[in-house]
Amino acid sequence: MSCVSISPKHAESSLQIMESYLHKQLLTDVTLIAGNKRVPAHRLVLCAGSEYFAAMFTNSMRESVQNEIELMNVDGDALWALVLYCYTGCIELQEDSVETLLVTACLLQMNPVIKACCQFLVKQLHPSNCLGIRMIADMQGCSELVEYAHAYTTKHFIEVTKNEEFLLLSANEVSKLLESEDLNVPSEETVFHALVTWLEHDPENRSKDASKLLGLVKLPLLSPAFIVDNIESNEMFKDQRMAQELVMEALKYHLLPERRPLLQTGRTKPRKATVGTLLVLGGMDAIDGTTFIDAFSLRNNAWRYLAAMSSKRLGFAAVVLDRKLIVAGGTDGLRTLNTVECFDFSTLTWSTLPPMNVHRLGLGMAVLGGFLYAVGGYDGDCFFNAVERWDPGTGHWSSICPMSVQRAGVGVAVLNDKLYAVGGDDISSCLNTVECYDPHTNKWTPCAPMSKRRGWVGVGVMNGCLYALGGVDYTSRTNPNWYLEPSRFDCVERYDPKTDTWTMVAPMSVPRASVGVCVLGDRLMAVGGYDGQQSLTLVEAYDPHLNEWEPVAPLKVGRRGRCVVVKNLTNNILNNILNDQ
Repeated sequence: MSCVSISPKHAESSLQIMESYLHKQLLTDVTLIAGNKRVPAHRLVLCAGSEYFAAMFTNSMRESVQNEIELMNVDGDALWALVLYCYTGCIELQEDSVETLLVTACLLQMNPVIKACCQFLVKQLHPSNCLGIRMIADMQGCSELVEYAHAYTTKHFIEVTKNEEFLLLSANEVSKLLESEDLNVPSEETVFHALVTWLEHDPENRSKDASKLLGLVKLPLLSPAFIVDNIESNEMFKDQRMAQELVMEALKYHLLPERRPLLQTGRTKPRKATVGTLLVLGGMDAIDGTTFIDAFSLRNNAWRYLAAMSSKRLGFAAVVLDRKLIVAGGTDGLRTLNTVECFDFSTLTWSTLPPMNVHRLGLGMAVLGGFLYAVGGYDGDCFFNAVERWDPGTGHWSSICPMSVQRAGVGVAVLNDKLYAVGGDDISSCLNTVECYDPHTNKWTPCAPMSKRRGWVGVGVMNGCLYALGGVDYTSRTNPNWYLEPSRFDCVERYDPKTDTWTMVAPMSVPRASVGVCVLGDRLMAVGGYDGQQSLTLVEAYDPHLNEWEPVAPLKVGRRGRCVVVKNLTNNILNNILNDQ
């Protein structure tokens, strides 16, 4: 005995016949009533297409034997479209009716239609309708659509606030929006102005919520002048005690910078879009990434290709000065360089700056008082203690007081208006010594040494302290195999200038030297590096309050290059790259 398929489209043709009976009102055994619309149907077909009707007709509910069933608060046209879907498996989606169709499909538990409506609405998202779509999706329990609509809203926040939907939001919905860390805004000023716009749309009824909503604006991250001019004297907040307390909290944060580690709250944590963009450049032996600049957006938690360096450089230094990327020194693989190049973020083009007086590989570089400092390094033969400074006003490099010792692979950072040189490598060994330069006296002063000798160390400054990350310590160069037996570190030390002491903090997850270090928002970033075998894609973020490292999206290619953070990028092409629009 065998089963033979005689008609492959039997089910489809059967439903077509049932649909023809529906239109002729033959053998129909129930009539659905929605408002003024009466919809005849076959119970069996409805049960097959809707979990709601299946539960109604297959249980001992009174509707299971009624000939007519009234459905309260159901749109008649949407009901007819969904009944037809049960027969045909097709439904027409239109902009002006899809939301009503979604609500009705959710009531009737018709999951394929719900999914189709949600996919349709995702494509219809616009700054003028995304808030309404998000609310409908939330009311109907469509979690994926809620996430899509919310992500769209935060990404296009500035445009959204210019539309009527935003002005008509309830205080609770505004609260949900303002508390998001994902708002795509250039600064906290944008968030404050959006709040004021909403309050002023109906001040009589909304003033009672003003202080509570103001608490969702990160006031400590606004300038004191902005706070005084726009908030302290604003009539909307003037007589509200809570608002004035928030203003005092913000002003205290600015007036007492030394106490900021103790004044940390959710309002002092910057939103992801306002922390700037992390750029990583070059990479010692990453063949595919040597000349690439990749950009990391914290809001998207993703790396994207940004641009190419104008030429191959290894062991160079990089900083941001006047919102331009400056790259100096290093080697092209054949010779040590003294050349300096500048990448303009507004035009996405490279230009040449005056060369340094000294060819430097493994130098450190920082900006202090508007001047660019090039520190230490070596030229392939000699290690340097020489330091030179570039004046953007004159375009000239000039020598300043040299360091006390020669340092290549030196970590350089600015803290409390002084230039610090940390660790490094001299002609005989790696160093644990630290010294700082005061531009007013043109003198270097020794600081407390680190507990570890660290060559090719990464350094960063956060919350008034200096951090030294990883690095390498070679064995004595009198050993013929000194370069084969280095010790690389995962340990991290923190320097407090007030006490002139170093303290060990939580280590990174792996030992590495030549790690890129910078501050992104309220986190210290450790980017790439070299573990002795390969250049790393690993990126970690350090939370100084929890004393913990957490992984961040890895690099696309292993690097032991430099990283910098640039803020307030305004180039439209650049923003499109970073926001993936």
